Amino acid sequence: MNILVFGKDGQLGKAFQRLLDASPLASEVHQTLYVGRVECNLSEPSCIQKLMRDFQPQLMINAAAYTAVDKAEQEPDVAFAINATAPEVMARYAAKHGVTFLHYSTDYVFDGSGTKCYLENQPINPLGAYGKSKAAGELAVERAFQEVSYPGARYAIFRTSWVYGDGGNFIRTILRLAKELPELRVIEDQYGVPTSAQWLANISLQLCLDQQGCLRGFPSGIYHAVPAGETNWHGLARLAVQTAIEAGIPMKASGDAIHPIPAKGYPLPAPRPMNSRMSTQKLQKAFSDLGLVSKFPQWDELLRDYVVELANHQLI
Repeated sequence: MNILVFGKDGQLGKAFQRLLDASPLASEVHQTLYVGRVECNLSEPSCIQKLMRDFQPQLMINAAAYTAVDKAEQEPDVAFAINATAPEVMARYAAKHGVTFLHYSTDYVFDGSGTKCYLENQPINPLGAYGKSKAAGELAVERAFQEVSYPGARYAIFRTSWVYGDGGNFIRTILRLAKELPELRVIEDQYGVPTSAQWLANISLQLCLDQQGCLRGFPSGIYHAVPAGETNWHGLARLAVQTAIEAGIPMKASGDAIHPIPAKGYPLPAPRPMNSRMSTQKLQKAFSDLGLVSKFPQWDELLRDYVVELANHQLI
């Protein structure tokens, strides 16, 4: 089976490459092509179309995205080209050729005004250009499969939040600053769920591939994919720094030296949702209906493992 992965240079793309290359089915059952910026400019639909025609994937994973939230306010056309137009091109090919298509979206499609966990079918209302471009991508993928869908064609749009993995992210920034500064100030009134890219890639593949590496049938649609629990940026920063200290990494700032501030005390060009909590009941039910054991560990367990791994590899 041919697997095409867009976004190989990002945190999620690297997680997929790590998982797929380590699989005993690699090369024997699967032929995987990883595509990054060098291989394909996602702002050029013709480049995407040529790759798909030449490689003829049966499973296509779009782990690529324009994620510069603040910069998107200055260049919305680029954000929409990568986050909306490119996924539409991929989805139309997938729908017409019986391909399974995995696409990734974000909590930023919501305005964050709710106080409970969002469900997949609740109305979306993105606040900034980044969120609007991702919302447009969701709608384009859904529309492509509704208009034309050949046998075997199916899709999953995974909404996720606060992703971290192999690359630059909030956690690594906080750890770097805690080594340099005796005190930090971090927002405490924005709530969500930190999501391990490795966990997200793993649960995505479990949904669409069986143990023999064959494509599995699952209901197409939008799924919320985050670990269990919730926190805010301040709680996340404190746990990351404390875990690093326990792992033997010297820090100038301890967990107690990370002070909470309101979001209005740290203004940014693009608005952020104050509430990014999302219910995963739909995804857990899909796993149960397929006879799979759903694995949704607590976010703090995954975070501790991640920080310890960074410490062991001297990446802090």
